[in-house]
Amino acid sequence: MSKSKLIASIILILGLGGLSLYMNKDRFRRESIQITHRLNPARARDGRIPITFILNGYYKLKNIRVVNATTYETNKFVLPVWRLITESNSVPVSTFNYGNNIRGMRPETKGARPETLQAGVTYRLVLETDRKQKAEYDFTVPATQTQ
Repeated sequence: MSKSKLIASIILILGLGGLSLYMNKDRFRRESIQITHRLNPARARDGRIPITFILNGYYKLKNIRVVNATTYETNKFVLPVWRLITESNSVPVSTFNYGNNIRGMRPETKGARPETLQAGVTYRLVLETDRKQKAEYDFTVPATQTQ
């Protein structure tokens, strides 16, 4: 095999490898976290209807915050109405309820309680996993159903 054929073969192989990586680039990307929520009127207590957040898989959560979405747009350091953190050992979850504890997580401030969500206000759930994945999800509590 001549030197020019060898170089052409190497260029062709590298080109096909590059094309293959380009065509399959989505396979190397981490799956994004998808979040939805559900209201549970059957479990209402004291006129408050629990909100369940549902993730598209099991994740070890490192940080959970619920903030006022309007305020968060202008100030990323807004005080959360609910926040849980972990140092090391949270349990993988695919669902959790607003205001409830998650095994392996604790409130950022000892003894802190989640605030009651106001009807008609848009809130943003911000979470981070142990693999540095981040997700944000906006939700609004209906006027007749408050948390």
